[in-house]
Order: sequence, then structure tokens, then C-alpha cells
Amino acid sequence: MRAQRAKTTFLACVGAAVAAATVSAPVSASSAPRTRPGTAVVDCTEKPQVRPGTFMLACGDGNNVLTSLRWSRWQPRVAEAEGRDMVNDCRPYCAAGHFHGYRVHVRLDQPQRRPGHPGQWHYTRITLTYPADRPAATPSVVTSRLWN
Repeated sequence: MRAQRAKTTFLACVGAAVAAATVSAPVSASSAPRTRPGTAVVDCTEKPQVRPGTFMLACGDGNNVLTSLRWSRWQPRVAEAEGRDMVNDCRPYCAAGHFHGYRVHVRLDQPQRRPGHPGQWHYTRITLTYPADRPAATPSVVTSRLWN
């Protein structure tokens, strides 16, 4: 009987916590992006992050990751950082390849509402700018869409 009561109490607490977490303030037409709470960048495991120190770009194989990120700006519309882009040269093949680091400026922008997550916003575009050396066959500025 105690076990059942404890389980019922636990489930009631979980239900209340979930309900409280999903309640959000109504959004009016005058709510501009700059007034919303923080915008996140969503990693490849679908976890929202704010000012991450590292960020995986090649989720399938881990052969490209941003590291040592130092964020100078994290605002609702744009975030900017300096860091290193660690890229595997995959020579002779990726498992035997070596990682090389390149200085990079990172810019996140084009925030949108995160589908399936009421009240959450996330950046949908990343721009990498290499001020000096860069990976082979890579332009000095690379802009890509981020996953949802």
C-alpha cells in the first residue's frame, strides 16, 4: 500500500512539474525577437546549448568539431565567437587520419521558433570565417544551415 501511495505521489509531482514547464506566457504580435528569452544552438543530439565551449559539426562521424569557443556576443538575433575548427584530414582514411586546427570566427544567426518546443528559439544558420589557414578545398567563408 505504501509503495502504491509513493508511486501515486511521485507521478502527481512529475505531472505538476511537466505542466509547469509547458506553461508559457502568451505571445503577442508586438513580441519582437529581441525581447524573447535566450536563443540556443541545438546540437546534433537535439540538446539546446547556450555559449557552448565545443560544438560538433560532423555529427555522423565526429570528424569536424569547433573547440575553445569564446563567445563575445550571445543575443537573441546573433551570437559570435572565436575558436578552433578541428578537422580530420581523413588520410589515408578517416579512422587513420589526423586532426588539424584552424582559427575560426563563428557566427550564429537566423533564429526561429524550435518546432515541438513551445517558447524555445534556436539559431538556424552558422557562418565560419577563417582569418588565415583553412581546411583544404574550403573557402575562407562557409555558411551552412543548422539542423532543427
